[in-house]
Amino acid sequence: MLSEAEAREFAHRWIEVWNTHDLEAILALYAPDVTLTSPVVARLLHDPSGRVSGKEALRRYFQRGLEAHPHLTFRFIEEMRGLSSVVVCYVNHNGEKCAEFMELGPDGKITRVVANYRD
Repeated sequence: MLSEAEAREFAHRWIEVWNTHDLEAILALYAPDVTLTSPVVARLLHDPSGRVSGKEALRRYFQRGLEAHPHLTFRFIEEMRGLSSVVVCYVNHNGEKCAEFMELGPDGKITRVVANYRD
Protein backbone atom coordinates (compact mmCIF):
# COMPACT_ATOMS: atom_id res chain seq x y z
CA MET A 1 0.00 0.00 0.00
CA LEU A 2 1.16 3.51 -0.78
CA SER A 3 2.01 5.62 2.22
CA GLU A 4 0.18 8.88 2.78
CA ALA A 5 3.36 10.77 1.88
CA GLU A 6 3.86 8.77 -1.34
CA ALA A 7 0.28 9.36 -2.44
CA ARG A 8 0.49 13.09 -1.71
CA GLU A 9 3.86 13.40 -3.49
CA PHE A 10 2.49 11.55 -6.52
CA ALA A 11 -0.64 13.73 -6.65
CA HIS A 12 1.30 16.99 -6.41
CA ARG A 13 3.81 15.85 -9.03
CA TRP A 14 0.99 14.83 -11.39
CA ILE A 15 -0.68 18.27 -11.02
CA GLU A 16 2.63 20.12 -11.45
CA VAL A 17 3.56 18.18 -14.59
CA TRP A 18 0.16 18.74 -16.18
CA ASN A 19 0.39 22.47 -15.47
CA THR A 20 3.63 22.65 -17.50
CA HIS A 21 1.82 21.50 -20.68
CA ASP A 22 5.02 19.54 -21.50
CA LEU A 23 3.59 16.57 -23.40
CA GLU A 24 6.72 14.43 -22.99
CA ALA A 25 6.87 15.06 -19.23
CA ILE A 26 3.17 14.24 -18.93
CA LEU A 27 3.53 11.02 -20.92
CA ALA A 28 6.50 9.97 -18.77
CA LEU A 29 4.04 9.44 -15.91
CA TYR A 30 2.16 6.72 -17.84
CA ALA A 31 2.93 3.06 -18.61
CA PRO A 32 3.16 1.88 -22.23
CA ASP A 33 0.00 -0.23 -21.88
CA VAL A 34 -2.08 2.42 -20.10
CA THR A 35 -5.84 2.64 -20.51
CA LEU A 36 -7.76 5.84 -19.85
CA THR A 37 -11.54 6.20 -19.67
CA SER A 38 -13.08 9.66 -19.59
CA PRO A 39 -16.16 11.53 -20.72
CA VAL A 40 -13.75 14.05 -22.25
CA VAL A 41 -12.36 11.29 -24.51
CA ALA A 42 -15.92 10.54 -25.63
CA ARG A 43 -16.57 14.22 -26.39
CA LEU A 44 -13.21 15.28 -27.83
CA LEU A 45 -12.59 12.15 -29.94
CA HIS A 46 -16.25 11.47 -30.75
CA ASP A 47 -15.84 7.96 -29.33
CA PRO A 48 -18.77 6.78 -27.21
CA SER A 49 -16.55 4.26 -25.39
CA GLY A 50 -14.60 7.15 -23.90
CA ARG A 51 -11.50 4.96 -23.82
CA VAL A 52 -7.97 5.22 -25.16
CA SER A 53 -5.51 2.36 -24.85
CA GLY A 54 -1.75 2.45 -25.19
CA LYS A 55 0.71 5.28 -24.89
CA GLU A 56 0.59 6.35 -28.55
CA ALA A 57 -3.20 6.71 -28.45
CA LEU A 58 -2.81 8.56 -25.16
CA ARG A 59 -0.25 10.87 -26.80
CA ARG A 60 -2.67 11.76 -29.59
CA TYR A 61 -5.50 12.38 -27.12
CA PHE A 62 -3.41 14.51 -24.74
CA GLN A 63 -1.94 16.51 -27.63
CA ARG A 64 -5.39 17.21 -28.98
CA GLY A 65 -6.62 18.17 -25.51
CA LEU A 66 -3.71 20.53 -24.87
CA GLU A 67 -4.27 22.18 -28.25
CA ALA A 68 -8.01 22.54 -27.60
CA HIS A 69 -7.42 23.97 -24.10
CA PRO A 70 -4.30 26.17 -24.17
CA HIS A 71 -5.16 27.64 -20.75
CA LEU A 72 -5.56 24.24 -19.08
CA THR A 73 -4.57 24.35 -15.43
CA PHE A 74 -5.30 22.13 -12.47
CA ARG A 75 -5.62 23.30 -8.86
CA PHE A 76 -5.06 20.54 -6.31
CA ILE A 77 -7.83 19.82 -3.78
CA GLU A 78 -6.87 16.49 -2.21
CA GLU A 79 -5.69 12.96 -2.85
CA MET A 80 -6.88 9.60 -1.61
CA ARG A 81 -4.85 6.40 -1.64
CA GLY A 82 -5.50 2.73 -2.11
CA LEU A 83 -3.32 -0.34 -2.24
CA SER A 84 -1.81 0.54 -5.61
CA SER A 85 -3.85 3.55 -6.63
CA VAL A 86 -4.32 7.25 -6.06
CA VAL A 87 -7.38 9.40 -6.61
CA VAL A 88 -6.46 13.00 -7.36
CA CYS A 89 -9.19 15.59 -6.80
CA TYR A 90 -8.71 18.98 -8.43
CA VAL A 91 -10.43 21.92 -10.08
CA ASN A 92 -9.69 22.54 -13.75
CA HIS A 93 -9.37 25.79 -15.69
CA ASN A 94 -13.15 25.89 -16.26
CA GLY A 95 -13.90 25.65 -12.54
CA GLU A 96 -15.06 22.04 -12.83
CA LYS A 97 -14.39 19.64 -9.98
CA CYS A 98 -12.53 16.59 -11.22
CA ALA A 99 -11.32 13.31 -9.74
CA GLU A 100 -9.04 10.84 -11.47
CA PHE A 101 -8.59 7.30 -10.21
CA MET A 102 -5.10 6.19 -11.22
CA GLU A 103 -3.82 2.67 -10.74
CA LEU A 104 -0.04 2.42 -10.55
CA GLY A 105 2.22 -0.39 -11.70
CA PRO A 106 5.17 -1.67 -9.66
CA ASP A 107 7.38 0.95 -11.35
CA GLY A 108 5.09 3.79 -10.22
CA LYS A 109 3.79 4.47 -13.74
CA ILE A 110 0.07 4.95 -14.30
CA THR A 111 -1.49 1.85 -15.84
CA ARG A 112 -5.18 2.72 -15.65
CA VAL A 113 -7.14 5.97 -15.33
CA VAL A 114 -10.83 6.59 -14.80
CA ALA A 115 -11.65 10.31 -14.94
CA ASN A 116 -14.76 11.83 -13.38
CA TYR A 117 -16.11 15.37 -13.61
CA ARG A 118 -18.65 17.61 -11.95
CA ASP A 119 -19.77 20.98 -13.34
